[in-house]
Amino acid sequence: MFLCLQRGSESALAYRAMNQGWTYHNQVDSAGAGLTLLEFYSLRYRHSSRAEWQTRIELGQVRLDDQRAFPDTVLVQGQKLSYHRPPWQEPTVPLAFEVLYEDAEVLVINKPSGLPVLPGGGFLEHTLLHQVQQRFPHETPFPIHRLGRGTSGVILMARSQQVRAALSQQMRDRQLQKVYRALIGPEQAAHPLAEQFEIIQAIGKVPYPGLGYIYAATSEGRPAYSACTVLQRCPESTLLAVAITTGRPHQIRIHLATIGYPLLGDPLYVAGGQPQASSFEDSSRPVPGDCGYFLHAFSLQFMHPRTQKPVKIVSDPPQQLRLIPNCACKRNFQICEILS
Repeated sequence: MFLCLQRGSESALAYRAMNQGWTYHNQVDSAGAGLTLLEFYSLRYRHSSRAEWQTRIELGQVRLDDQRAFPDTVLVQGQKLSYHRPPWQEPTVPLAFEVLYEDAEVLVINKPSGLPVLPGGGFLEHTLLHQVQQRFPHETPFPIHRLGRGTSGVILMARSQQVRAALSQQMRDRQLQKVYRALIGPEQAAHPLAEQFEIIQAIGKVPYPGLGYIYAATSEGRPAYSACTVLQRCPESTLLAVAITTGRPHQIRIHLATIGYPLLGDPLYVAGGQPQASSFEDSSRPVPGDCGYFLHAFSLQFMHPRTQKPVKIVSDPPQQLRLIPNCACKRNFQICEILS
């Protein structure tokens, strides 16, 4: 038997306040040996300009073997670097989350759209990981898989290292069954969609200004598989269920864009599964963490690490990703019954 739970979500915006700052650590590898301190940071972390890195080094925010260093200091392999980023004001995001299921081994969260899962970029405390740790201060639940910042829905977390290892193995063995709701544009007369179809497109890193690289469709990437089902066709949009067994970064966004149907509102990926042409100023260039698209992790099924019984968790999708009742839209009734 399946344990199947279904609940909605709540949202509350974070107030604007300074965080506590953070220290980022590096160790000089063979590629970094021989570079100056300024070259090391400006070449590896291109989100900031060379002038910005020079200022930080001169202010003593970057230390070498816990000692103050200078921009022209030449690095030696094995040396330890630390950059202390002073407290900063993080972007406002929804911080409230709902616990869909919990026991001694696992925690299943309903993540709101807009909340990053892990620290990165301008986010440190305004992340799901930090908020979960605030609610459960005597343990460190860790996510088994990730959702993009703009993606809402079910995310599975482990409450011990042993459970984390067991669930991670299920991920590697493709035993976690994940189904998403996705909203794309209206069906194109010249490019109609079958009721059910598969997308097999490798995903990997491609060069991208300002970040160094992002993930996109590329023949040199890793294999990725998505199984798609049309749930409802409307004049302005098409609602899909997408099941994935692989978990490549931004897989559904990239795959649907690959076949000419990017997610509605996606600010980054366009037809072909590539990022938009870089005709933007640096400050306005879209990045993977930008929101605006409609994607929801609708259901997750896994084998419970203790009982070895299947557990299925379902999260109510936001309004835009729900089936529209009593309308002229074409609805796949048989499939909707199976996937709902």
